[in-house]
Amino acid sequence: MGSRLISVAAVQMASGDWLLQQNIDHAEGLIRLAAAQGANLVLCPELFMSPYFCIDENSDHFELAEPLDGNTKLAHFGRLAAELGVVLPVGFFERAGKVFYNSIVVFDADGTRLGVYRKTHIPDNPGYSEKFYFTPGDSGFKVWSTRFGRIGVGICWDQWFPETARAMALMGAEVLCFPTIIGSDPVLPELDCSGHWQRTMQGHAAANMTPLVCANRIGTETGKGNAAHKPLSVSFHGRSFIADGTGEKVAEAGSHEETILLHTFDLEQCRRARENWGLFRDRRPAMYGALGTSDGAIPGAS
Repeated sequence: MGSRLISVAAVQMASGDWLLQQNIDHAEGLIRLAAAQGANLVLCPELFMSPYFCIDENSDHFELAEPLDGNTKLAHFGRLAAELGVVLPVGFFERAGKVFYNSIVVFDADGTRLGVYRKTHIPDNPGYSEKFYFTPGDSGFKVWSTRFGRIGVGICWDQWFPETARAMALMGAEVLCFPTIIGSDPVLPELDCSGHWQRTMQGHAAANMTPLVCANRIGTETGKGNAAHKPLSVSFHGRSFIADGTGEKVAEAGSHEETILLHTFDLEQCRRARENWGLFRDRRPAMYGALGTSDGAIPGAS
């Protein structure tokens, strides 16, 4: 039987420079390096073009948002994808009419803009005040056919919800991608959730028998605060990783270093293993009505 290979790369980097062009140039250098190492798909962390402005609530940060159309930063990465022949998901702070989204644009390996995904699940915790900035996404989960295979992309907090990965797998995703920003809790600095975070996504890969790529940022960033609150600081966990269809980590970064992870999957081999295991054959969607509710109470059920 034939093979269908894809080499996926996770870029772990810092993005704490408020001179945004510095972050963009830095990401471009790492993307070029990943492509030179043979990557067909390169995943950078969530919102990698700017510092993580959601550390605190500061209305000045709305000025960072830009529309999808006419966005010169996105156009730059589209040209880069075409030049290098790589699939490139690119996160950005989207301004759309009166609202704002945490969004991803996916560029195919010829630079074609395949579409936009808007983050579905929006967190609101100390140091991660995303509900102040972002409206919950209205795009629905998305899967794109690229030159190298079908990919699904969820963004950070989306990765904690098994419905995200399952929906993308059912839509035909052959690789699950999760650009993310996760780090310390400013209120409970002793808490390290990075192991829990990894295991949750390893479960997504295993339960759907689909390879998974996760890219996180590194470094410590301090917010700008506001009139009511002093600035908070977050130290990001790093620990980006790639998992195979059994959930096993096949590549992992450390907590502090800038890293490019690379692994090659045979998507035909993954498909055969998934079909032979029978996970999707034996699903019982009619029995999962509780999943369509918030509280598990199905109307009319006794």
